[in-house]
Amino acid sequence: MSLSNAEIKQIRSLREKKFRDSLGLFVVEGEKMVEEALASSFEVLKVLRQEDIGKELMDKLSSFSSSSPVMAVVKRPAVQCEASTGGLCLALDSVRDPGNMGTIIRLAEWFGVETLFYSPDSVELFNPKVIQSSMGSIFRVKAVCADIPSICRMFHNAGQNVYGTFLDGDNIYSTELSKEGLVVMGNESRGISRETAALVDSRILIPSYGNSKAESLNVAVATAVTLAEFKRR
Repeated sequence: MSLSNAEIKQIRSLREKKFRDSLGLFVVEGEKMVEEALASSFEVLKVLRQEDIGKELMDKLSSFSSSSPVMAVVKRPAVQCEASTGGLCLALDSVRDPGNMGTIIRLAEWFGVETLFYSPDSVELFNPKVIQSSMGSIFRVKAVCADIPSICRMFHNAGQNVYGTFLDGDNIYSTELSKEGLVVMGNESRGISRETAALVDSRILIPSYGNSKAESLNVAVATAVTLAEFKRR
């Protein structure tokens, strides 16, 4: 297989968000991720294999320091904006780290989250590091870009609780939790925004034990602990 200079330039440009946005495309790398893309409802436009194009070109195309033996160019689906309540849902209020976002997407699938809402200022869903850390869950989790305060109000109007994680919240292990509702997780450094916090019905805390001097948990770790406790009830 040979690629034209224009094709090479286009694939390399997909490292940047502005080109992923304008072209409506993104790249997945690695055998597992390409298999996941091919098995999904996403449209895979091109599959490139190192054995066909050579390691030097694959290294040139890869977003990572060590290229994979296979990559694919995938058409990005339309941004989902249809929001609905039902089941246990998760809202991310300005989660900015790609590794955290990808891990949380994976957690959302693991714990059967119905819908993952994320604020417009969160990290882009199709950032290469988000895709890699999602380990394929990006292709299966329903993710909706939405204004988080508006989503909180929507859950209120549906008669469902909105939960949020705070350092001054009530111990999650002794707090009454419902099977359905919305769980809000905040920004890595600032936590949940003031506007969203005002709409939270139940402020919950994952307590520390012993003589811990750690200030807080990583947002992805906190999400795992929180979702596990909701599902355990």
